[in-house]
Amino acid sequence: MRRLSVRSQGMISHGRLRRALPAVLGLATAAVLVVPGPGSSAATASEGLDCQSSPDNAFALTANAGYVTTPDGNSIYMWSYASDGGSFQLPGPSLCVDSGAKVTVTLRNTLPEATSIMFPGQKQVLADGQPAQPVTDSAGTLTSMTSTAGATGGSVTYTFTAGSPGTYLYQSGTDVQKQQQMGLFGALVVRPAGHPDQENDRPDSRFSASHEYLYMLSEVDPDAHLAVERKRPFDWSTYKARYFMINGRSMPDTISPNHAAWLPSQPYGSLIHIRPFDPASNPQPALIRYLNAGTVSYPFHPHGSDEQLISRDGHPAQGPNGQDLSFSNFLVDVPPGQTADTLMTWRDAENWNAKTNPIPVQLPQLQDQIVGPGTETWFSESPYLGSTGADLPAGVVQNNQCGEYYHVAHSHALQQSTNYGASFGGMMTLIRIDPPAGCPAQ
Repeated sequence: MRRLSVRSQGMISHGRLRRALPAVLGLATAAVLVVPGPGSSAATASEGLDCQSSPDNAFALTANAGYVTTPDGNSIYMWSYASDGGSFQLPGPSLCVDSGAKVTVTLRNTLPEATSIMFPGQKQVLADGQPAQPVTDSAGTLTSMTSTAGATGGSVTYTFTAGSPGTYLYQSGTDVQKQQQMGLFGALVVRPAGHPDQENDRPDSRFSASHEYLYMLSEVDPDAHLAVERKRPFDWSTYKARYFMINGRSMPDTISPNHAAWLPSQPYGSLIHIRPFDPASNPQPALIRYLNAGTVSYPFHPHGSDEQLISRDGHPAQGPNGQDLSFSNFLVDVPPGQTADTLMTWRDAENWNAKTNPIPVQLPQLQDQIVGPGTETWFSESPYLGSTGADLPAGVVQNNQCGEYYHVAHSHALQQSTNYGASFGGMMTLIRIDPPAGCPAQ
């Protein structure tokens, strides 16, 4: 369902928005990710899922420490996985492989304590050639759910055969409450062999390969991170998340492009960039992969459209005889440690046109929509998709480059859409809908 931009979207006033919005507008004709085949490595994508692939499905990761920034000016000490030889990043690289491929992941540990990687959903994982096993200390206390790389220089190599197609977390299995909160997690994307434009083995899971997106949802209690940084104990009974993130960023940083220069440790954006459905020119939906690396459920809500939930935790939504059990919803609930995959098609339901189908109510004046001094808008003010300038009725404001729409997408647990309690932040991003013909280069 199409919603009026003035009704279904809000406004935000923030210094970073002045940097993020021009970058968003400049992405109108930028190439998004081309899905890599089994023998290729994806070029850096300006938006969408940015995969790391390998011709032999072998990856090297380093567990290390660094800092991320938040839109309110905070700097938070984090741990994460980085590509071996690369700089610190949050979250870890998105690893993309084909179902049935033998995968090798070597972990090198620079942290001051042992750590590890678990691969939920993958079977018969080996560590240095032996079955990955829980680790206990001399007193028999469980210290890790899987084989570890020792502190300050240890390493371990995991191998497994990639299982059924879908979206999976990889995460620390050691002192999980602490290490996963510190940022030791990433995404593993398993594609159907021979069908990189399908989410799973079902033909009805096909999507537009240039419109694939990933939402790694997480949260941060800065007090816990400060305690780890200062090597002090932390009372986990006092844990309280203050920042909520998509791909390691909080709004408005979420709408900045991948690898934005002002976010050197947070390489992945989460802007969705699509066009209306058209059976000839744009017949395939976008794919959105949701992962929850946090401690509570995240009820994620896209404005202006529904999404078709087609898979959870690598299991297609189907019955015992293969019948389609996918369903359409306006809220995608993602429990802790789980994943969900959805297809998204935006349809121009009302098809407002200033000359042939004008909106039957008078739009409010722009000054009536401004929240406060200096507030910047990131929507067009106009319900007429693609119409600009003289094509618009008198009094209708057009802010964007080609009359595109922006819809909000955010956690519907509204405290999760804040930056330390300040609203219009946190686990929030935008869905950009371009006119059917797209936008011209700027």
